[in-house]
Amino acid sequence: MTQGLGLLSVLVWLPIIGGLAVLAVGDRQAGLARWLALAVSVLTFLLSVPLWSGFDTTTAAFQFVEKLPWIPAFNASYHLGVDGISMPLVLLTTLMTIPVVVAAWGSVEKRPAQYLASFLIMEGLMIGVFSALDSLLFYFFWEAMLIPMFLIIGIWGGARRVYATLKFFLYTFLGSVLMLVALVYMYIQAGTYDIVALHKLPLSMTEQYWIFLAFFAAFAVKVPMFPVHTWLPDAHVEAPTGGSVVLAAVMLKMGGYGFLRFSLPIAPDASAALDDFMIVLSLIAVVYIGLVALVQQDMKKLIAYSSIAHMGFVTLGTFLGFAILSAPAAGPAAALGLEGTRLAGAAMGIEGAMVQMVSHGLISGAMFLCVGVMYDRLHSREISAYGGVINVMPKFGALMVLFAMANSGLPGTSGFVGEFLVIIASFKANFWYALLAAVTLILGAAYTLWLIKRVIFGPVANENVARMRDLDARELGVLGALALGVLLLGLWPAPLLEVMQVTVRHLVEQVMTSKLPL
Repeated sequence: MTQGLGLLSVLVWLPIIGGLAVLAVGDRQAGLARWLALAVSVLTFLLSVPLWSGFDTTTAAFQFVEKLPWIPAFNASYHLGVDGISMPLVLLTTLMTIPVVVAAWGSVEKRPAQYLASFLIMEGLMIGVFSALDSLLFYFFWEAMLIPMFLIIGIWGGARRVYATLKFFLYTFLGSVLMLVALVYMYIQAGTYDIVALHKLPLSMTEQYWIFLAFFAAFAVKVPMFPVHTWLPDAHVEAPTGGSVVLAAVMLKMGGYGFLRFSLPIAPDASAALDDFMIVLSLIAVVYIGLVALVQQDMKKLIAYSSIAHMGFVTLGTFLGFAILSAPAAGPAAALGLEGTRLAGAAMGIEGAMVQMVSHGLISGAMFLCVGVMYDRLHSREISAYGGVINVMPKFGALMVLFAMANSGLPGTSGFVGEFLVIIASFKANFWYALLAAVTLILGAAYTLWLIKRVIFGPVANENVARMRDLDARELGVLGALALGVLLLGLWPAPLLEVMQVTVRHLVEQVMTSKLPL
């Protein structure tokens, strides 16, 4: 254990300090501010790579641990660490900040230094969320990251930015207040905010129910799950391109991460009792929201609803394990026993959810960047304003088609791997779960290909489209790098699965053990 500051502290505070430095440089030296922001984001990503290269895949214990006194009166510590669940999300955060900075290079003219500083500060706070091992510290980072996103949408957003900002803030803040109540209650019971200690806290069924519901209020809004999803399309439509990218690629994953880090291990009995409720809400998101996406006329809103549908796979895979563990085994499966079938099936669902989070981060971020590229040229997000884009932007058209195929779950792309694992796990739980989950492959292809057909293919729709220029070197580099990531994860998911397998197996064993006091 590192008693002083270590690598994780560097990753948390470097972008925050860098953001403050960019803010100090100011808009009068916009060029210097842009280069400084790019240097900080790239350096943060490079420093995060040792988390992967130095990660021990044979243990479920937290690694790169740092612990220092923070608020001794409340037994709260500055306690950081990562495992196989949080480490990939830290890397996703550091990676996706770079394209946000690059995308703002020529498109953000209003207060560029403040814009870039907001993203850097938010990057550090989001890394803090994924690496905090003290629940009070986790809550601090969780709430603090709302401030820069609030400013990003409210200052650089569209015509209805004030409405979208307030809706985003109220939804997420009110849910978080209930989570704080649960954390304080557990502190009173355990005498500590340490997350690992809270995992071992014996709680009655009534206590678990209330704690689970308090966590649900915070995490379901962040995912977002049906029916608390309505803030997301408004936030995406009004947010600038960078805000949409970070919102879809990273912030939504915090809800899924919260369920895995808090809800399942702290309230396993309540999670098991409410698994059907969670699965039904997830399936509604997968099917109903997919149908809603089909009728959208705004490209951003379509991709936003697509994100809700795809995040439904995350919560579905997370809670399938309880249904699998309670399902009767028959035939050859019964002979293999719990260890060989149900435990593996439950782990497969969670692994699928994790892969889906990482994959969706890459794909959704790329899709919103593609919309941003077109908006910079035509200043419209309406599907009807486009048509035949590939005739004048062949490089862009090819890349957007690739991301669309990945969004549809095409084998060979990252979009296929997570969904496939969750669907296979669904079969182990209930045939009807699997059938409804598989519907998203059809709906995803329907709304995504319908978008591509109207925007990318066909004859050039109008003179405005005819004047659109293809990708420049900066745009091609960003989208090309994301395309490489989508293909690499789709063709070779083994390294990511290997990183998380031991941690996921440990989590499944945790939730199999009842915490009800004897």
